[in-house]
Amino acid sequence: MTLQSIAAPIEDLLPDLIALRRDLHAHPELAFEERRTAGVVASALRLLGLEVHEGMGGTGVVGTLRGGSGARSVGLRADMDALPMVELGGTAHASRNQGVHHGCGHDGHTSMLIGAARQLARTRRFDGTVHFIFQPAEEGKGGARAMIEDGLFERFPCDAVYALHNWPDLPLGRAQTRAGPIMAAADRFDIVLRGRGGHAAQPHHTPDVILAASQLVAQLHTIVSRRIDPGESAVLSVTRIDGGHSHNVLPAEVSITGTVRSFDLASQDRIEAALRATVEGVALVHGIQAEVGYVRYYPATVNTPSEAALALAAAEAVGLQADTATRAAFTSEDFAFMLQRRPGAYLWLGQGRGDPGPDGERALHHPRYDFNDDALPLGVRWFCEVAERALRPNVR
Repeated sequence: MTLQSIAAPIEDLLPDLIALRRDLHAHPELAFEERRTAGVVASALRLLGLEVHEGMGGTGVVGTLRGGSGARSVGLRADMDALPMVELGGTAHASRNQGVHHGCGHDGHTSMLIGAARQLARTRRFDGTVHFIFQPAEEGKGGARAMIEDGLFERFPCDAVYALHNWPDLPLGRAQTRAGPIMAAADRFDIVLRGRGGHAAQPHHTPDVILAASQLVAQLHTIVSRRIDPGESAVLSVTRIDGGHSHNVLPAEVSITGTVRSFDLASQDRIEAALRATVEGVALVHGIQAEVGYVRYYPATVNTPSEAALALAAAEAVGLQADTATRAAFTSEDFAFMLQRRPGAYLWLGQGRGDPGPDGERALHHPRYDFNDDALPLGVRWFCEVAERALRPNVR
C-alpha cells in the first residue's frame, strides 16, 4: 500500500489540516500558556458538534464523541505545548513568538487528533465513546498529571488510552511500539557545593569547590557503569555546571545539574542513593558543604501488552509498516502518568523524509526542526483505526 492510498480516505481534510498545523507552528505557546492553541482546538471540536470541556488541568481540552449505544470508551491524546527555544528555521510558518518553538512536533500531534475527530465524526464506525484529550505542558511540566488530578478519568472514563509521537529516526510510512517500557523515567538532580571562597593564588586558605565539582562530575559518571546491573539500562548525564566569575577568585559556590533516565524502579532507587552518597563523600573529602535536590518528574512510559498489540495492528491495517520496537528510548514522556492509571499504548510514527536535505533529518528539539506534514494523514488514519478497533461493534 502506498502513502497516497493511506491518505486517500481523508484527502479532502488535508489542506485544512496542513494550514492548521502551520498556523499552530507559527504561534507556539509554552507549558500551561496554551490559551490560543486551546481556543483553536475547542472551536474546531465544537464545529463538529462534540461536547467540549476546556480548562482541564489548566489549559487542557477534552472533546467527546459518541456513536451507537455501547458502554465502552477510549481516550486519544495529543500534546499541545512548545519548547522554550529559539527557532532557526526559515519557513514562512516559522515561530512568531520569540524564544518559543514547536521543536518537538506537538503542532503536528494536535492537528492529527483534530483530523481524527473530523473523520470519526462523519464516519462513526464505532460503538461507544471517544474522548479526544488535548493535553497541555508535556515538556517537563507534567500536564498529564495535572489533567488527572483535575478529574480527567472520573469525568471522562476511558477503558484504554492511546497516543503517538512523530519519530524522525523512522522513515515516513513506518511505525513502532512494544509491550512494556517504551520511554524512560526522567529524574533531575541539582547539586550545590559550598565553600568559603578566596584568592586563586592562595588555595591553601580555602576549600576549592571547583576542584570538588570536577571530581564529583567524574565520579557521578561511574554510577551507572559500576552500580547498575549490566543487564539493565540507565543513563546519567551532567548537563550544566555553574560557578565562578573571575580568573583570580576561587568561588564560594558551584552548582551542578543533570538528568537520570531509567526503566526499572529498583535501578532508579539505586542511582539516587548512589548519587547522594557520592556527593556526601566528595564534600567530606574536600571539607565543604553540599546540598542535593533530586526530583523524579516523569515515570517510565509502560505499554500494556494487549493495547500495544492493538496499536501495531491498527498501524498495519491502515497500510503502515508496523514493527515491534527492539528497545525503548531514553527520552521521556508524561503520557506515562495516564498509562499508570489506564491500560494503553504509545506509538512512534515515522516522519523521516526520503530527501532530508544536505544537513540530514532534524532531530526532535533541534532549532531547525519542523514537523513533516506528509505524516499528518498517517497519524489521522492511525488514531481513527485505533478508536474503531477498540470500540468495534459486537458481531451478532
